[in-house]
This record gives sequence, structure tokens and C-alpha cells, in this order.
Amino acid sequence: MIRLLLAAAAMTASLSVNAHDKAKYPAPAKPLTAEYTIYSGSLGDEQQPTKDDRKIAFEVSGQPAKDIFESLYPDVQAVSCSDKKGERLRKKGRVWCVYTPEGGYRCFFGFNLRTGESIAGGSC
Repeated sequence: MIRLLLAAAAMTASLSVNAHDKAKYPAPAKPLTAEYTIYSGSLGDEQQPTKDDRKIAFEVSGQPAKDIFESLYPDVQAVSCSDKKGERLRKKGRVWCVYTPEGGYRCFFGFNLRTGESIAGGSC
């Protein structure tokens, strides 16, 4: 009987700790699938990075890109990267995402590594 009471107390304490952790971290970190390029020059004409010119461009895909895409609503109506049926584009500042039925969700953003400034991470 004592063992049963101790086990019940331990389970209650464990549940209390888990509830506390959930309240402490309501937005947990999640895994990310991404590619990056460190370069100099401009997008579409990337060169080897130099001492004075280093930028980084990220491309996120999969579920993380979908999560970002859904956070950037609404769709941009007047701009399109292609004439593909079903393409959708969303953009806020220098972060933009595209959805295509055949390619899924992809998001792009970047930073100037010399200044820390946010820059575009991709172009149509």
C-alpha cells in the first residue's frame, strides 16, 4: 500500500513538473530543414565572399516553410514568380515565401554578415 501511495505521489509530481515546463515554454524550438549560401555581390550574380563583402542567404523548406508562410498572410496578389498554376506568394519586409503544388513551401531571407542588416535571401 505504501509503495502504491509513493508511486502515485511520484506520478503526480512528474505531471506537475511537465505542466510547469509546458507553461514555461509555450513556443518550443522545432527542427529546421534549410540550405544557405555565403556570398558577395548580389542575388542572381553571387560571387565568392570577400573580406569586406559577406552575405548569407537562407532557403527554408518543408513544414517550417509552411509555418512561416502561414504566418505571413495574406497572399501577395500583384506579384508572381512564375506563371505556374496554383503558385502563391507571401512577403513581409525582406522575408518571402512561395508555394507551388509541385515544389511545396519554400521561404527565403538573408543577412549582410558585415553589418547585420536584414537582406533578401532569394529572388524570383
